[in-house]
Amino acid sequence: MARRSWAEPYRVKVVELIRVTTRGEREQAIAEAGYNTFLLRSDDVYIDLLTDSGTSAMSDQQWAALMVGDEAYAGSRSYYRFEEAVRAVYGYEEVVPTHQGRGAEHILSQILISPGDVVPNNMYFTTTRFHQEYAGGQFVDVIVDEAHDPQSLYPFKGNIDLDKLQAVIDEHGAERIPYVSFETNVNMAGGQPASMANLRAVHEHCQRHGIPVMLDATRALENAYFIQQREDGYAQRSIKDILREICSYSEGATVSSKKDNLVNIGGFLALRDAELARRARALLVAFEGLQTYGGMAGRDMEALARGIHEMVDSDDHVAARVGQVAYLGDLLHDAGVAIVQPVGGHGVFLDARRVCAHLPQEHLPAQALAAAIYVDSGVRGMERGIVSAGRDPETGEHHTPQLELVRLTLPRRVYTQAHMDVTAESVAAVAADAEQVSGLRFTYEPPELRFFQARFAPL
Repeated sequence: MARRSWAEPYRVKVVELIRVTTRGEREQAIAEAGYNTFLLRSDDVYIDLLTDSGTSAMSDQQWAALMVGDEAYAGSRSYYRFEEAVRAVYGYEEVVPTHQGRGAEHILSQILISPGDVVPNNMYFTTTRFHQEYAGGQFVDVIVDEAHDPQSLYPFKGNIDLDKLQAVIDEHGAERIPYVSFETNVNMAGGQPASMANLRAVHEHCQRHGIPVMLDATRALENAYFIQQREDGYAQRSIKDILREICSYSEGATVSSKKDNLVNIGGFLALRDAELARRARALLVAFEGLQTYGGMAGRDMEALARGIHEMVDSDDHVAARVGQVAYLGDLLHDAGVAIVQPVGGHGVFLDARRVCAHLPQEHLPAQALAAAIYVDSGVRGMERGIVSAGRDPETGEHHTPQLELVRLTLPRRVYTQAHMDVTAESVAAVAADAEQVSGLRFTYEPPELRFFQARFAPL
């Protein structure tokens, strides 16, 4: 008899109590937060799907690892265990520790990008693009067109379009391209993977032009799972093996360990070139910490080393993680809620353009929808649309992305299927009455990465 259902490959040992608030309390909380879910206090949130960054539950083995952390300022043995884990699982020889992924992005951008350079990316991510532009580079999107269509069922919407990439090379010259920034499981597209065939083809294309490929491998584990499930020739390969092959088609990677690696803080820059790593470590000391801790405590590195091995010890872990995301996506799809398809690896993305079709993009429909869902149930998601895209630094006009999304991101090993049921019921109820969602306007707008701290008011 075929197995009809599945369960998480772990059992609960410790619980954290969460509070159910009243609608009146939530209305007051969101108003005080300026209708920005980032500014809500976590005590006022029932089910927190703002992000999967640093919000995962650590295992008993990871908690035990904290107790053997070596807090030596220099030469910590915990660093060497962490370094061994990165080499064994990801396959990069040079490991530069950072406090989290954006620390790695900053250092990589500073050592490789010169003013006037052009950096092709498969869609932007907020902090990645900021660091590239802060270093004087110009971001250019070379992702396949399907990534901008939330209704497209193309299985690898994270792929780079080789014709677009070649057009950038032809226009600017390979010498002005310090590297190609290739994100695995593209966040802003809805957690969409790249195929192994595309990863390989992009790397070979770049090698012919002398251009390095640098991965954002933050969610490469989930990308490996989708390759296993969707790409010919990989069904019988282990996730661990597929992950190593993904990384082989690059000269380095930035990783926020707060996602795949199952820890609450940490990250790293991984490289193959020893000289490039030496330059990175020189900046590390100034901005993060010594080369054997890089902004992390010894206990954090111990938990991280364990988490890196744990995420690939069995394929069951990532299958359950992506499976829970798919479960929520299926509930919403069956309820008729417009979502990005196929459902991605780390969250379900609501298509606010379709859900709130009565609101023009300049009325910030995704921001408004995220606030309305919070008021309805205490479920916290986040905007991924015109607010996140920011403004053109030269014209001052809003960037107007085709995707106007609300992201419901699932922490790893934290919530049950019952929490997903509650979430789906709330989102479906808000979507069914979406014409009651009013647009928003800015009342405070920071000049950089505005979505973190901006404040809004109803129109």
